[in-house]
Amino acid sequence: MAKSAPQKIGLFGLIGMVISSCIGSGVYALTGQLAKVASPGAIIVAWAIAGIGFLALALSLANLSAKKPELNGIFMYAKDGFGPFSGFLSGWGYWFSAWMGSVGFAIMMMSTVGYFLPAFHAGNSIPCIIVASLFNWVLTILVIRGVESAALLNAVVMVCKVLAIGVFIAFAIFLFNTGTFTADFWGTLASNASAIAAGGNDLGTIPKQIKNCMIIMMWVFVGIEGATVMSARAEKRSDVGRATVMGLVALVVIYLAASVLPYGYLSYHEIALMGYPVVIYLFDLMAPGWGGTFIALAIILSIGGAWLSFTLLSAETTSCMSDAGLLPKEWGALNKHGSPQMSLVVIAACIQAFLIISFFSADAYNLTTSIATAAIVISWGLAAAYQVKIAILSKDVPYAIIGSVALVFLIAAVFMAGWQYLLIASIGFVPGFYFYWKVRHDGGFKLWKTSKVAITVVSIAAVVSVYLLATGAISI
Repeated sequence: MAKSAPQKIGLFGLIGMVISSCIGSGVYALTGQLAKVASPGAIIVAWAIAGIGFLALALSLANLSAKKPELNGIFMYAKDGFGPFSGFLSGWGYWFSAWMGSVGFAIMMMSTVGYFLPAFHAGNSIPCIIVASLFNWVLTILVIRGVESAALLNAVVMVCKVLAIGVFIAFAIFLFNTGTFTADFWGTLASNASAIAAGGNDLGTIPKQIKNCMIIMMWVFVGIEGATVMSARAEKRSDVGRATVMGLVALVVIYLAASVLPYGYLSYHEIALMGYPVVIYLFDLMAPGWGGTFIALAIILSIGGAWLSFTLLSAETTSCMSDAGLLPKEWGALNKHGSPQMSLVVIAACIQAFLIISFFSADAYNLTTSIATAAIVISWGLAAAYQVKIAILSKDVPYAIIGSVALVFLIAAVFMAGWQYLLIASIGFVPGFYFYWKVRHDGGFKLWKTSKVAITVVSIAAVVSVYLLATGAISI
């Protein structure tokens, strides 16, 4: 079927794509997750590091969008800079990350439903899997019936959930107590030992605390490239870069406030021992009688919006990859509503399969979101490397430095805090190699020697990962 001309998305819609893609389950999990691994002081330092790293990435994406307006989608930067196989790795990694993150959304959504119905509290029990599966297929049908209408709905959901997290932040500011916040600011006082005796964690040194924050913080920025992925549908190409930077600034402010201010209401030791998701039970104390219900409903709405965003982004990526000759044409074939139907069905099927697999995981939410983060670092890293390359070629020293900062940050963060997840993520790339080989073979192209080496290395990493999982050296 011939592709219909897509409707265009304006600046507000692109900002909504960035913010809504990022603000999903992560912002509500931050307070509790960070409290288990770091003190307020270390968390603030970690946010500063993450903020600088992701600002460099956002500026790189904005500059690439301005300098290379003909390139649509983050994977095209890798393809243009380092060849078709790099473009495939970037695009497939992004696609894999998006739907794997949606599995994490499903688990968090079900855990939140558990506030009302205790049978769902685990997030990955059989009732959870059944309900999440139904939601998965209903959402898929919605997107199949029209990408642009779903994008408009996503912008509306973005406004609602930002307002909800704003209410939580306002209460945290009003109830903030400086003494509580600074009582064990660096996690080194005797109270830390008392917390451990009560069932808490040994935080360790400040560098260790900062390191342990990184994989958690990186997850909540997955989606920062949302405007770039949807650039082909932007009304103005200049809006893509503006939306990315504006969205990042808004996100840093929201994340910092939502994750740090609560430690001025209760100590992070107490918060670390609360139920999951922590924010529900924390806001229930802040606003007795209605707070828990309010924030639980906000989380469900927020996750629904983020899940929708990730579905849009992953479908758009495979469609564009098909147009670029990196996936077979079937992946990009549009139905009468202008949606890549086959790609969306494949995404839903993958989510379905991993919802079932999640039943066997001890910490399914952390596992799925960490793998999703590790996978997308490949896409981010290749984009940052491309920024460095074109900046050096054009003798643009400032942007060469910015791209280098982003690249070094991404490599250091993922290897310090999540190398094992990167190893597990390699399994998800192996099936994609067949589709890449097929489209290249059908097009009369041979695989480059470097591509063959890379395929071999990733495949070996996948085999090693399976072995380590089977022997228990890496646990899920």
